[in-house]
Amino acid sequence: MKKLVIIGASGHGKVVADIASNNGYDNIIFLDDNIHINECAGYPVVGKSTEINNIEADVIVAIGNTLIRKQIQESIDESRLVTLIHPKAVISQDVVIGKGSVVMAGAVINTSTKIGKGCIVNTCASVDHDCIVNDYSHISVGSHLCGTVNIGNQTWIGAGAVISNNVSICGKCIIGAGTVVVRDIEDSGTYIGVPARKIK
Repeated sequence: MKKLVIIGASGHGKVVADIASNNGYDNIIFLDDNIHINECAGYPVVGKSTEINNIEADVIVAIGNTLIRKQIQESIDESRLVTLIHPKAVISQDVVIGKGSVVMAGAVINTSTKIGKGCIVNTCASVDHDCIVNDYSHISVGSHLCGTVNIGNQTWIGAGAVISNNVSICGKCIIGAGTVVVRDIEDSGTYIGVPARKIK
């Protein structure tokens, strides 16, 4: 029996549970700090995130917020963390993916790419050759990183965004849905538009 604890009983948690089931986990439970939630996707919520050390199982953090995901994941013994990849994702053989990351259905990750720990590569996102996605970043649904893109820590690439070839984006940025980034971003903040511009 393969047992998994998912921290975060939300919509994202439901998707993670489905991927876990597709990866052979047949005993799935949730932890969530909202005491009013008692189930997620038909699986039980058995306590708060602080109770993780009392449960013997593999662990993954299914929280969209990059800072909260980082804080919780880094409080857990790394040997317990798993990486979950949907069987319908397409990933080149030499791709490196860090602990606690999730790759969802329809995602494509091409050769010589490195995905850090605690990352999300969401449904139908594409990450092309020689990209680096640093720790705790989120590549949202249907977004596209062209070749040799570098995404900094805790950066959120919004749904449908496009990052052009050879572009670097610094850490702790939010790239809005549908935004097109054609040059390096060196200042943390929120960027929207075509081409991307920073907003206050």
